[in-house]
Amino acid sequence: MIRFKFVRSGKINVGFECTGHAGYAAAGQDIVCAAVSSAAYLTANTITDFFGAKADISVDDGFMSLVLAEEDAQSVKLLDGLEAHIRALAKDYPRSIKVIYGGNTNA
Repeated sequence: MIRFKFVRSGKINVGFECTGHAGYAAAGQDIVCAAVSSAAYLTANTITDFFGAKADISVDDGFMSLVLAEEDAQSVKLLDGLEAHIRALAKDYPRSIKVIYGGNTNA
């Protein structure tokens, strides 16, 4: 199961931590893993490479985290969009994705 944790400062999304594998299909054919990974990478790359925001990022097999160094409106809105997307995927694939919320990350 993928555990997708949204890191919050109060009620504001300031990052995320994604761990695990969906287990929906065999490696290389798992559409749930592909959807979640693609969304996480798109968000991280947009925040750092296109918005120019500073963030602490960590990536390893089955793990990715991003936490903004400073809140900025564009990045927060993008993280809100990521939350909506991941929540929709979790609704469609409840045995593969669990959404949680917290105030810090293990990265």
